[in-house]
Amino acid sequence: MSEAPPVYKPLGDSGLTVVLGEGISRDLSNRATSVARALTARRIDGVNEIVPSYASVGIYYDSLAVRFPDLVDSVRAVVESRIENTNDSGDSRTIRIPVRYIGEDLREVADRTGHTEADVIRLHSEREYYVYVIGFVPGWAYLGDIDPSLVLPRRSAPRKQVPPGSVAIAETQTGVYPFATPGGWHLIGRTETKMFDAARDQPALLRVGDRVIFEQMK
Repeated sequence: MSEAPPVYKPLGDSGLTVVLGEGISRDLSNRATSVARALTARRIDGVNEIVPSYASVGIYYDSLAVRFPDLVDSVRAVVESRIENTNDSGDSRTIRIPVRYIGEDLREVADRTGHTEADVIRLHSEREYYVYVIGFVPGWAYLGDIDPSLVLPRRSAPRKQVPPGSVAIAETQTGVYPFATPGGWHLIGRTETKMFDAARDQPALLRVGDRVIFEQMK
């Protein structure tokens, strides 16, 4: 079955969303990242920012510099020339993050999933994760996919503050809180790795398309 063609939708009064499909998968994310990279390289007049997501690309533009129909025409030309080439690795990297599995929800996660705590640690640390989206707060990366046996819904009562460096899981994904923020994910570990540092040339440690490996620290 052929894939549905891209859909071009307004995003407020100065944005355009290119919808490439539905759902969450590495193939769709690769398509979105590839398209975003090609659009960035084209440097379309009036475009201020290009943001890939799970299955779409958000394009933010100056509505005084370019009309929406003209932008769609320019974007469509790039998208359709790029849409079939989704196997390039671009500048994807593999980032290793050391973790102490001492999160306050580790025992609860083990009990609710029918595992031992050691099982949870092993299942979480033996996988390679993919960065689907950067969002929520600067430096927060949505990583997937966790082992199916660890899938849990978010906490029914979110915490008012989660410590920075907390490694957490929720639904099919995992992530690291870069700052002290409210949060409803299950905390299973801690890392000293800085996920966001404004003093770095690239403040966010991770980028969409990167691979992440969590390494257990003794």
